[in-house]
Amino acid sequence: MIHVLRPIPVDRIRLLVFDLDGTLIDSAQDLCNSVNAALEHVALGPLPDPTIASFVGNGAAMLMRRALATADGIAPEQVQSAQFNAAYGYFLAYYREHKLDFTYVYEGVLEALAALRQLHDDPDGVARSMAVLTNKPVGPARGICAGLGFADYFVQIYGGDSFSAKKPDPMGLRALMQETGAAPEETVMIGDSTVDVQTARNAGTWALGCDFGFGPRNLMETPPDIVVDSATEWAIALHPVHAATESQA
Repeated sequence: MIHVLRPIPVDRIRLLVFDLDGTLIDSAQDLCNSVNAALEHVALGPLPDPTIASFVGNGAAMLMRRALATADGIAPEQVQSAQFNAAYGYFLAYYREHKLDFTYVYEGVLEALAALRQLHDDPDGVARSMAVLTNKPVGPARGICAGLGFADYFVQIYGGDSFSAKKPDPMGLRALMQETGAAPEETVMIGDSTVDVQTARNAGTWALGCDFGFGPRNLMETPPDIVVDSATEWAIALHPVHAATESQA
């Protein structure tokens, strides 16, 4: 179901920017396995998968720091640098090798991206670009998009180490707008967590929330403009015909 909290003028949208984890893909199992492998490497016990999944959204370093703190029963800021460096380095190396063991594309994503591309290619449609902006390191992010066969849909794929600041800092989103020539009011950030909505708000863009991700389930802490329950609804929510119908309803 599509929940419109504030209508987006989709006939003017020129740039769609997608989060990756919990939006395009379910990468939870590979992330959890990698975190627990890193915890074992520094002689700490494993954490339950749901606990680790709740730490996703603010980048790999924060994911690992929160996991170390929880496994050790301390606050994240109390994690020692030597322990963090050892665990984080191991996590990155392990995840690099295992990032596609269990990760899969959410149902409806490929069809929705194809439909959005078709709308872009329609001579009577809106000239749009699509990109990915994730807090995951850019190397694994691009490898996953390529490995799962949808990298070609995007003009750019940026990660948490592509800029000096991660989401919700608007730096990456503003860079994508500059590269594609889209104004904030012509841009939609699409993601499953409050981090993505805050990024949109910080950059002055629109926000479409995905209520099906595996992360911290905090999407409505900063309400987006539109919420969808499935990736299959992206093309409907962002189609000018649907938007006109919604505005008249």
